[in-house]
Amino acid sequence: MPMQSSFNHCNVPPWIIASRHFNDNPQPLELQGVRSANRFLFAKLDTIDSADERGCVFNDYMSVKFQLHHWQDQHTDKARKSLKNSYLRFLRGWMMDANSVEGAVLKGWVESRIGIHPTFHKAPIGDVQSEAYFGYAVDRMKGSERTNAINSQLDLLYEYCQYELDRRFPGERWVTLYRGTCDADDYAVVEVVGKREKIIRFNNLVSFTSVEERAWEFGSTVWEIRAPLVKIFFFNDLLPNSILKGEGEYLVIGGEYLVRRVMCTI
Repeated sequence: MPMQSSFNHCNVPPWIIASRHFNDNPQPLELQGVRSANRFLFAKLDTIDSADERGCVFNDYMSVKFQLHHWQDQHTDKARKSLKNSYLRFLRGWMMDANSVEGAVLKGWVESRIGIHPTFHKAPIGDVQSEAYFGYAVDRMKGSERTNAINSQLDLLYEYCQYELDRRFPGERWVTLYRGTCDADDYAVVEVVGKREKIIRFNNLVSFTSVEERAWEFGSTVWEIRAPLVKIFFFNDLLPNSILKGEGEYLVIGGEYLVRRVMCTI
């Protein structure tokens, strides 16, 4: 099992969330107090049929709640940057480089809220005493100080993502996703299940795509997984004018996954 905290901020223990068994029988994940503290937002969203309109309402709510639209009114450069660097900046940073400062902040959110430690950030992370973990922690600290209440922003982003998945895919529990890689042998193999199937231990936050052809652009090995919707942190069509629009990209909370190697048909 990947490193896990003894506590988290949701209703299911971290070692369960990280397990392959959870993926087979997923349960709803609720961040403590987030839905109830923002109940008026979700009540408003219930009245809107258009996904794009709901996305605009969400963005406006985030801007007001965290005063993101007031960044130009601040008296110091640090204060202006703190408001200007919203959750959207961190998503863009992840898309450019998952090992960036922004990537460390997103991995840090998973560690804090879900309780699963990262296993890679610029280098493999063996344990919390390692030099690699220290480097990750420094990047996380640098990124967190750049914005206002970033973990709280990401809490609400996750809950909104889960709300939208429920609205768009009622009754569904999983989505089929793909990941292409050039370094398949470097991943932690927990168990070999069959000729093309393995249990792989992924980092605590991982990018996948819903488009198989897109996955081949990222490596000579493509894996297929069945991801529980409750472990989707963000997906490309969540927000209007998304930076991920058209790429079919999903950010998935990690742990142990059954992967099936996809054979190239070209």
